[in-house]
Amino acid sequence: MAARTRSLVAAGLFVSLAAVVVLGQWYETRRAQPQRAAERTVLIHVTNGGDRGPGTLREALFIVAAATGPTTISIEVPVIALQTALPELVNGRGVRLVGQASGTQLDAQALATGPVLDVSGPATAIEGITIRNCPGAAILVRTLRFRLSGSTIESCDVGVEVAENAGETLVERNHFQNDRIGVRFGASGRNSTVANNEFAHNKDAGLWAVRSTPDSHDEVINIHDNKFTEDGAGIVAGNIPVLAEKNDFINDHEAAVHIVGAGAVIRGNRIDGGASMGIIVENARGAIIDNNELEGLTAYGVMVRGSSDTLVQNNRLHNGGYGLAFVLGNAHNPNTATDNTIIEPKFNGIDVAGDSPVLRRNQVLRAHAFALHVEDVQPATGPKVHSQPFLDNNNFGDASINRGSASVTARPADK
Repeated sequence: MAARTRSLVAAGLFVSLAAVVVLGQWYETRRAQPQRAAERTVLIHVTNGGDRGPGTLREALFIVAAATGPTTISIEVPVIALQTALPELVNGRGVRLVGQASGTQLDAQALATGPVLDVSGPATAIEGITIRNCPGAAILVRTLRFRLSGSTIESCDVGVEVAENAGETLVERNHFQNDRIGVRFGASGRNSTVANNEFAHNKDAGLWAVRSTPDSHDEVINIHDNKFTEDGAGIVAGNIPVLAEKNDFINDHEAAVHIVGAGAVIRGNRIDGGASMGIIVENARGAIIDNNELEGLTAYGVMVRGSSDTLVQNNRLHNGGYGLAFVLGNAHNPNTATDNTIIEPKFNGIDVAGDSPVLRRNQVLRAHAFALHVEDVQPATGPKVHSQPFLDNNNFGDASINRGSASVTARPADK
């Protein structure tokens, strides 16, 4: 009996010692990793508006680059006057760069070239800052998961330059004004969005998304709920797929939207005024121009030129110079205009020159010249290009159809 008791006591002691050993190892492991708590709490204050030295933005960027966890840079001075290029904004765990509530300005007029902020680390967010007077790009993005919000970029060559290797870019609730280009994409970038921004007086374009050739793997850039006012062009898209929805364009100088190449859908936008065109579709394939309202344009509401398989449908055009135009299209892959309403154009409602589009269920009401004008085109070299649009159930009101030397295939319902 005593032997059994001693065995039980020995077994209990062994279990207790094993538990102590396990707890000790766990404690040593936790003590050897104290930086994990610090990784969640790195906060850097910018309190010096100079170009270099303690408390400057430059010093903060060096600290961020060496940090082992996510960081936040709080800019607590009203103006930072940059004299030389800053280091890259990079940290593998993510960075937030936040301006103070009353506004923080980065003045880059002394810089010779290069971006003001070079974002090369993933998961970087910039909020509440103003960048102005930059000879190059205000922000260069060449990474994933970048976000710019609540900021102003003014008087720069390019506001945000999104490089080809970037992706998941979000630009929202910002102001781009008096730049040459507000936002420029070198490629589509996976899951990229430009939303709820204001673009004004940008010389070439508010948003520019152009590449030399299309890429079958490109994904759509979503452009929605933005306001473009008196830019050279609101949106220029070439060989990069874009979906532009619910944007407002006011008095853009060359065009509200200019499309080249493949992959554009322009839907549900409002275009008001402008010295030239509303939407230009040029050398494009498969573009969709759907359910837009265009008012008060000096020239054409929609111009489709040198394009194929373009669908222009359910658009409303009123009080402009001209309505729709189809010029030198591809007769084997015709463009189509269906269910559009054109009210009181100052000149022609629909012009067709060297093209053979399908025109179906369109209405041209109170045209001051011709509801439909069709003519052949004689290029400088080569044979004459004949126009032979197919008309189906259109309503041209009391205005006449002018056929020039071209032919028209029409059903009896067209009048």
